[in-house]
Amino acid sequence: MVCMTTDSGANVVSALRINDWKRLPCFGHRLHIAIERSMRDARIDRAIGVCKKVVAAFSNSWNLKKGLADAQNQMKLPEHKLITESPTRWGSRQRMIERFVEQEKAIRHVLGADKKRRHLLPTWQDVDVLESVSKALSPLLEFTDALSGEQVVTISYLKPVLSLFNSEVLAVKSDDTDLTKKIKETILDYLNTKYRDDNVDGLLSVASTLDPKFKNRYNADDQMMMSTISSELMAMATQEESDSPGPSASTAQGATAEGGAEGDDDTCEPAKKTKKSFGSYFKKTVRGESQEIKSYLLIPEVDSDVNPLEWWRTQEINFPRLAKLAKKYLCFPASSSPSERAFSTGGNIVTCHRASLKPDNVDRLVFLAHNLK
Repeated sequence: MVCMTTDSGANVVSALRINDWKRLPCFGHRLHIAIERSMRDARIDRAIGVCKKVVAAFSNSWNLKKGLADAQNQMKLPEHKLITESPTRWGSRQRMIERFVEQEKAIRHVLGADKKRRHLLPTWQDVDVLESVSKALSPLLEFTDALSGEQVVTISYLKPVLSLFNSEVLAVKSDDTDLTKKIKETILDYLNTKYRDDNVDGLLSVASTLDPKFKNRYNADDQMMMSTISSELMAMATQEESDSPGPSASTAQGATAEGGAEGDDDTCEPAKKTKKSFGSYFKKTVRGESQEIKSYLLIPEVDSDVNPLEWWRTQEINFPRLAKLAKKYLCFPASSSPSERAFSTGGNIVTCHRASLKPDNVDRLVFLAHNLK
C-alpha cells in the first residue's frame, strides 16, 4: 500500500499511525478547515447572519419570491433563485454569498417595499464584507470540484494546484481589501503548513513527476527526485525478484532422472566459467532505471487534457519500469470525496424502512447505484 487518503478523524489517523501506514490528508477537508479559519471575524459572522436571514425569508414567502422575480425583470438581472447554505459544505456558503451579491439590488428593492421585513435590509458594510469574502473564495470552488472527481487522476494535480494558489489564485493583489487579503493569507498559511510535511511532499512530488503533463516543473531539486524514483524502481525490482519462484524441486528431480536414464555412471560436468575480457574492466555500466528516467524526462510535456494513465498504457513498451511505478502512485485520489459519496449512497439505501438488508445485498445495491447512471 502506497498511502491512504483520509480526513482528520482522530480514530482514522491513530489507526494509520499504529500500523505505520503513510497518510495523505484529504485536500477537500484541508481546504474546508483553512476557509473556516479564515472566516473567524466578527464582521463576517454578522454579514453571513444577515444573508442567511434574508435567504430564509425569501424561501418561506411566496410573495417575496414573486416580488424578486418581478424586480429581476425590471432591473434585467439573471432570473436566479437565492441559495440556502449547507453547514457541512463551504462551497454552498460561497454560492449563497455569490447569489446574494448578484441579486443585491433586487433584494433591496423587494425588502424596501415590505414594511414588515424592511429590518432585514443589509447595510452597505455588510455588502462590502460579503463582496470581499466572495472575491477571495470564488476562485477556489472550481478547484474543489475538480479535485473531488472519481473518473480522472487527481493526486498529480495537488502540487501544481498548491503552487498556483501561491502564485496566482490566492496571491494578494493591489485592489484587494484588507479583509480579502486577510482571508487569502490565512488560507495559504494553513495549506502550506499542512502540506510541508516531508512524507506528504515527497509523495506529491513523485506523483506530479510521473504525470507527463508536469514532470519536473514543480520540483525544487530535480536530482533528488531522480534519485528518489531510481530508489523506488530498484526496490520494485528487488521485490519482484524475491516474489518470483525459483526452479522447482520437481524440475531438478526430473532432470536428474533423465540423466540417470541415460547412464548411471555419467556425472554432470560443472559449467565452464567464462573469462572476462580486458576491455570489460573499462566498460561503463549504465543502470536501466536511470536511463529510463532520463529518456522519460527528455520527452516533451503532453497536452493538459491527456489522461496520464492512458498515456502510460500506450508508453508502457518504452518505459516498462516507470509505467508500473506510475500505476502505483497515480491510483489514489487527492480527496476522500469518492468514499464519502459511497457512504452517503449507503445511507440512502439502508433506511429505517429497509433496516433488515443483508450486507451483501447492500454492497450490490451501492455498486449498482454508482455504476447504473
